[in-house]
Amino acid sequence: MLTIEQLNEYGANTKEGLERCMNMPDFYLRLVGMLAKDEHLVQMKQAVEAGDLAAGFEAAHALKGVLANLALTPVLKPVSELTEHLRARTEMDYTPLLAEAETEMNKLLEIIKG
Repeated sequence: MLTIEQLNEYGANTKEGLERCMNMPDFYLRLVGMLAKDEHLVQMKQAVEAGDLAAGFEAAHALKGVLANLALTPVLKPVSELTEHLRARTEMDYTPLLAEAETEMNKLLEIIKG
């Protein structure tokens, strides 16, 4: 079962995330758990690989909002960076940032899924 302590060890700012969730740990953990079904990272990666930076931005921006509200800092960092590059439609190699976001998301998903 997912715990606040596990998220703290991961590097999440659970104090901030809990404040946004009215200091209701069960609610906060349920929202974090919902990331196991979130497809925005996959959508962003597919869009970027297809050269559709506008669609990539939409997926990145949506994911960034969720991660920021839940204060999931380790995965928020690369997703925020991706969001800003995609917002500007920067022509660049997105591979390293996508890989970092995937790595951090996979770490989080391992915690969520137990």
